[in-house]
Amino acid sequence: MNLPLSFIGPHTSSAKQSAQTPLIWIPLRGKGTTLLVAQDALTLEYRKEIIDFTLRNKLPSMFVTKEWVEEGGLLSYGDRPTDRYRRAAEIVEKVLRGTKPSDIPVEQPTTFELAVNLKTAKAIGLTLSPAFLARVDLVIE
Repeated sequence: MNLPLSFIGPHTSSAKQSAQTPLIWIPLRGKGTTLLVAQDALTLEYRKEIIDFTLRNKLPSMFVTKEWVEEGGLLSYGDRPTDRYRRAAEIVEKVLRGTKPSDIPVEQPTTFELAVNLKTAKAIGLTLSPAFLARVDLVIE
């Protein structure tokens, strides 16, 4: 697609917190801009403010987990945190039972979920096609 991306980070007084927190602005060929928010401790802390900013500015946005969409974000696509935590606990159990960490294979998530908030879509003036909505795992109205 060859689209220019802009990465921005928070501006704080703490040098430790001034590292680039992934908020990615994606210009959409004459159709405005969208915001992709990667999840970390800082974006989680300011989740409500980020969502409010996207709503005030009628900015389409995408997040990593459905919790963002449940709080008013537009879309999320990512693995299920409960599955991730369950697998982490199973790996810890293996280590505690004597398996060397180097013998445990690296795993990738196999299940992903797509969530959309229709109230938010309407508030920012976005119409979603029935074909898209048919693929969504969680629709919040």
